Amino acid sequence: MVGKALSLLTVLGPHPDGATLSDLARWTGYPVTTTHRLLGSLVRDDFVSFNPETKLYSLGLRLFQLGAAVSSAHGFQGVALPVLRTLSRATGEASLMSVLDGEHQLYIHHIEARHHVGVRGETGKLGPLHCTSMGKVLIAFAEWETRDHLVTSLPLERFTSRTIIDRAAFAAEIARVRSQGFAVSNEEHEEGIVTVGVPVLDAMGIAVAALSVPSPAYRTTVEQALQFLGPLREAAAELAVLLPRR
Repeated sequence: MVGKALSLLTVLGPHPDGATLSDLARWTGYPVTTTHRLLGSLVRDDFVSFNPETKLYSLGLRLFQLGAAVSSAHGFQGVALPVLRTLSRATGEASLMSVLDGEHQLYIHHIEARHHVGVRGETGKLGPLHCTSMGKVLIAFAEWETRDHLVTSLPLERFTSRTIIDRAAFAAEIARVRSQGFAVSNEEHEEGIVTVGVPVLDAMGIAVAALSVPSPAYRTTVEQALQFLGPLREAAAELAVLLPRR
């Protein structure tokens, strides 16, 4: 039942405006009676809130409290945000931060670009690994067992015509990223978006997070994006010192 309750919370996450009982039952595949019983327990303990007028369920304040505690423990809020703001000032573009979460990356922070047209991140959302610059460095600098699993087994879904979906080509790309210490995504995840990313490494050389600078392809070529490597590496080195040891 705990697993089912957690599944409900996970399904509710992408729906900040709320979801109905029938929707949640359909999305999770649970019977309506089971879903209703689980939601009742979650509402009682403030993990879920219920609006009796709209009949919608949404994530509760208890989860916000726990999320804030996790963010503080990892240094994502007070430590990381100032570094990302400095990075965005140096590049003029947006700055993103993510961490490895199973076979996805979890977007932790996003600082907007100073340009009127920039790239927006979705903090708290899960994203793909194989076609993004942050995802590639998170794989390339993961622990050996994790890296081997992801290189050999990660689903290589096509997002654009440039997405690497060949397994051998993907393995070669991750090896190249590990060798050079950074990754580029040239419209592989989204058409018209170029990003360059670097890992934030612990003392053992394992990535605890990743940083990237995305920009519209009409404004920044891959060659121009590589100019962001200096500020990115400075930010990663600073965070490697400032983030709490895990």
